[in-house]
Amino acid sequence: MSSSPSSSPSPAVSPRVGRLALLVIGLCWLAVLFDGLDMFIYGSVLPHLLETKTFGLTADQAGDLGSYATFGMLVGALTAGTVADRIGRKQLMIGCVTLFSLASGICAVSGSVEVFGLGRTLAGVGLGGLLPTAISMVSDYAPRGRTALTIGMLMTAHHAGGILSAYVAKWLVEPVGWRAAFWVCVLPLLFVPVLLKLLPESLSFLVAKGRTDEAHALAERFEVQLPAAAGKKTAADRWDALLALFRGGEWLQTLLYWLASFGGLLLVYGVATWLPTLMRAEGYELANALTFVVVFNLGGIVGMLVAGRAADRFGAPRISAIWFALTAIGVFLLGVHMNQAVTMLVVFLTGVFLNSAQTMIYATVSIRSTPDNRATAVGWTSGMGRFGAVFGPWLGGQLLASGNGDWGFTSFAIAGLSSMVFIGIAALRSSKQGERVGVEQELVGTH
Repeated sequence: MSSSPSSSPSPAVSPRVGRLALLVIGLCWLAVLFDGLDMFIYGSVLPHLLETKTFGLTADQAGDLGSYATFGMLVGALTAGTVADRIGRKQLMIGCVTLFSLASGICAVSGSVEVFGLGRTLAGVGLGGLLPTAISMVSDYAPRGRTALTIGMLMTAHHAGGILSAYVAKWLVEPVGWRAAFWVCVLPLLFVPVLLKLLPESLSFLVAKGRTDEAHALAERFEVQLPAAAGKKTAADRWDALLALFRGGEWLQTLLYWLASFGGLLLVYGVATWLPTLMRAEGYELANALTFVVVFNLGGIVGMLVAGRAADRFGAPRISAIWFALTAIGVFLLGVHMNQAVTMLVVFLTGVFLNSAQTMIYATVSIRSTPDNRATAVGWTSGMGRFGAVFGPWLGGQLLASGNGDWGFTSFAIAGLSSMVFIGIAALRSSKQGERVGVEQELVGTH
């Protein structure tokens, strides 16, 4: 019996990276680059905004503004999946790029803190929705066996955007003004027609919507594997998956993962927002303070490429705990005035460990979860961590406003130590539970 197109086997994947995979990865990489530029630009121009007292801006208001963007990211991240299921991954990516670009235009023309804050909040919604959508896209089109490597490559774009933000600030803020930096962040609008024309729709979305002929044509033409059709989950199924995270003794394990993620993202976004300003407070010139942003994000790129390999060899929980400990040491040392070359090295190493430590939390949760509950466990761990992302920029502003700026790096270091403790305890409990289950299974087998 001949099989219909919708039930035919998936095409074999070429050992080389297919043309479509390169196209999708390249387009998503550029979109995430713009995401990183827009995310980091506020921290890069913040020292100038405070020194010139733009809008009468104070340190505590600056912290609030930083939290507006991360709150918007929380909203965007939590709603991205639902919206993408309705309109498609491609359309959501285009919408996110359009939103954060236009929102930067609002910041560029703003005449008050309130309007500027609105722009940053709307930008955050677009930024928060883009990254998980881009990850889903490249996961669909990555060649077989190279998904993790492909996602790692995609994540380097975010840090490349951070590097670009520092150079935009260095080149434009002093001679032209801070508004020019935000006008640069509007330019990704020119990328939208490229996405409309060249970016294909997600294979998973096409399969889920029953557009199997279209999905098969893309998969066969560009030699990528067609994802299996997944059963549609009801609201009751999603609610049951969430409740499963708290049944039995799982509630404590879940809480530990959430607390570790909270501290990790507090650290990531607190440092990303306040690094140039805190380095200025340590006595460095603005140009040098922005150079630290470049070095920090270079470290982030290296860390993303190294952490996955280390986790595959030694285990994600162990690497996450060690990475957070090393991050805490590095962040604490940034508050100690050292030789500039030594400080650059510390900033680089802190970037290596800080950015990938949080990623290893997600890897740990993914590994320790059951296949049918993995997406829920990782999604909620990320979502709870986003509250830390909101809190981090606010905390830095409050410390500076109260004259306790010296405690900025120390506070972020404490957050790193707390995440190390939480992920370490969670990993130990999980290992002991696994050993107990194994012993019980052996005892059952002997009867």
